[in-house]
Amino acid sequence: MDFTYTDDQRAFRDAMRALFMVEASPERVREGWEMEGGISPQLQALIAGQGLCALSVPEAHGGLGLADTDWALMSQEFGYYAVPDAPLNTGYLAASLIAALPDAPSFQAHWLPAIAQGQARVAISHPLCPLVADAGQADLLLVWRDEEVHAIARSEVDVSAVASVDPARRLYRVSLPTGAATRLATAAQGQALWRDLVNRASLAICGQLLGLTQRILDISIDYTAQRKQFGKPIGSFQAVKHHMADVAVKSEFAKPVLNRAAWALEQGHPLRDVYVSQARLACAEAARLAARNGIQVHGAMGYTWECDLQIFMKRIWALDAAWGDAGFHKARVANWLFSPGAEIGPGKTFI
Repeated sequence: MDFTYTDDQRAFRDAMRALFMVEASPERVREGWEMEGGISPQLQALIAGQGLCALSVPEAHGGLGLADTDWALMSQEFGYYAVPDAPLNTGYLAASLIAALPDAPSFQAHWLPAIAQGQARVAISHPLCPLVADAGQADLLLVWRDEEVHAIARSEVDVSAVASVDPARRLYRVSLPTGAATRLATAAQGQALWRDLVNRASLAICGQLLGLTQRILDISIDYTAQRKQFGKPIGSFQAVKHHMADVAVKSEFAKPVLNRAAWALEQGHPLRDVYVSQARLACAEAARLAARNGIQVHGAMGYTWECDLQIFMKRIWALDAAWGDAGFHKARVANWLFSPGAEIGPGKTFI
């Protein structure tokens, strides 16, 4: 199993990194908090202009027709720069779901080109997320209803905003009218569609959590090199080094787990649910440790509004329970691990 990314994938990742480095600075992220959608329209337009919204759209509809491993890289950049995930939710999750619909050519022909061009924003309602992200700003809502897939225009939905610990997130309670007129896929068709949608959403969160972990690690290392006590940088003290080393180790161990999950999802591997949930648990554990140890080495100032650290900590806390909490993902792993005939142990890891 080869997890090596191609030159094209790395080049695209580097282009997005260069964009976010300039356009998604902590100051720009804070400015987005005051805007209706949590992200500036200029940044959304730049993301679309770079082709990110077209990644999962088939070439026949004006997209790039790429897959899950590409998003495994891109989502890490979203996390590292704390870019609100509305473009990711539309360009990855919604576009993949719409493209996979079995009998909806006219619906696909209308929405997929709009998504590819960055002209449509789509929210997704699913039981794992009782509060629907971006429902108030969306043009369209894709809705789970007893495994069926429904599509509802925003104008037909009643929404009420709910505050999030992350100021960039826009969460809503929604009232969703569904019926035969809104149905795009039956329960028999929708079961597999929603299964992969949950996996893709979890994979996107994994990438963001890894990016956030690395950003907190970088911020904290930089701070410990400048902050002095007893005439020495606090980063020279062994106890502080251990805090940062623990985070780095957790992050490095989570990376190959994420890569395997992305590969399995892209290949339609029969154990993709298990691999995605394992990645989610590993990435979340690293991110939670980064937030805790980041506060520890910053001291009391780490809690303050002025400190950039809080931007990334709050994003971790917000994402940690989205699209399934730890209990949900542990249960998916346990159901396989303790099932009769589960192939585990040496020599079976990457089968």
